[in-house]
Amino acid sequence: MSFSSFGLSPALVKVLASQNYAQPYPIQKEAIPAILNRKDVLGIAQTGSGKTASYVLPILTNLQGLSVAKNRHARVLVLVPTRELAVQARDVFIQFGTELPERIKTIAVFGGVSINPQMIGLQGVQVLVATPGRLLELIESKAVHLSEIETLVLDEADKMLNLGFQEEMTRIFALLPKKRQNLLFSATLSAKLSDINQIILHDPVVIKIEPKQENLDLIEQTGYFVPLEKKGPLLRYIIKKNDLQQVLVFTSSTFQADNVADKLCKNGIDAVSIHSKKSQGARTEALREFKSGELRVLVTTDLLARGIDIEFLPHVINYELPRSPKDYIHRIGRTGRAENPGEAISLVTPEDQHHFRIIQKKMGKWVTMIDSANIDLKGY
Repeated sequence: MSFSSFGLSPALVKVLASQNYAQPYPIQKEAIPAILNRKDVLGIAQTGSGKTASYVLPILTNLQGLSVAKNRHARVLVLVPTRELAVQARDVFIQFGTELPERIKTIAVFGGVSINPQMIGLQGVQVLVATPGRLLELIESKAVHLSEIETLVLDEADKMLNLGFQEEMTRIFALLPKKRQNLLFSATLSAKLSDINQIILHDPVVIKIEPKQENLDLIEQTGYFVPLEKKGPLLRYIIKKNDLQQVLVFTSSTFQADNVADKLCKNGIDAVSIHSKKSQGARTEALREFKSGELRVLVTTDLLARGIDIEFLPHVINYELPRSPKDYIHRIGRTGRAENPGEAISLVTPEDQHHFRIIQKKMGKWVTMIDSANIDLKGY
């Protein structure tokens, strides 16, 4: 099956070919025809499975040939939990919409930045990608209206409910037309999600794509036994001694991310932290520099990890272990992609050792461990 067999706009098929999108992903094979036919869809598939394109492509096709909507009355609303996902979804709409005969204006709105440029940008908007809080602010300011929404998309709906957006989403649902197409995409199907499905979906096409196992064989995993007070020097030693470039470091809190990045910089290692308390501009610039190779080390938390997608990332370091084995696999799975080998390093304190054994058991792999007591960390 090829993209040309779906009935997508010929201009979109041409763009897909020019950007080397050869075959649709499993979620795209099932979701695109259903969305083109104006069906409601519940799609369960892991992050990185092609979910965004699976709704962007048919939505862009369905928008072609429609009459011009009233000013500040979007036709499509995409709700997402974070700024990074808002920017990513908007960029996919723009990426695929470049060659369409009818221009589709897409804008992303989110908190943490000035609201005024967003209010101005909503002139003539057709596709609105938004985080719930900022959307409600714009509605209250009469900068945008939802009465003409024809398609609602909830992207990463599981995270939206986990992050406590339910009350805001209930307010938004009340402002939407009763008759509309509803598309809900999520990595998991939780009890909370089941409740919301029953509220907003009407006879949906249900698509469940089983998660693809991370290819951990391509990832060289190493752990270091280290006392808590020696973690910082050991991290700097590993990066400097091995001349590591483009290193993604995971911490458990925004405070620790800032602290680790600050200590790295003070010791001559170019590093920046990225987390939810940083401004959008700072986060965007840090990601750009890291992806391009200008920035040596990016320090982050699990909350932001899903917004960081780098095909050839060579090194991941767990400065602190995640709470769950699944999060550990997700973290190290950022490297070892596209058949390229990668390296994952974990710093394990005495307090962490039992938890790390559980992680390894769940993962089904045992990690090579090194005792840092035999490493001279003087000067690091």
